[in-house]
Amino acid sequence: MKQVTIDRFDGIYAICEDKDKAFFAIETSELPQGAKAGDVLKITDDGALSIDVEETERRRARILEKQKKLMGL
Repeated sequence: MKQVTIDRFDGIYAICEDKDKAFFAIETSELPQGAKAGDVLKITDDGALSIDVEETERRRARILEKQKKLMGL
């Protein structure tokens, strides 16, 4: 299984980044319902995509803490 993060949307594509910092495009029609920028996707060996809710929330919380620290909150 592979994990990628949706970096941004460009037209009909979601531009995703993997752990090696490689970028590639996935058509938005192939994404799970409700997928948005910042979501972590799991890709199974057979190519099925799903949102990894736990990992997405963990990363968002970590980013929020870093932002608070930078702002002195």
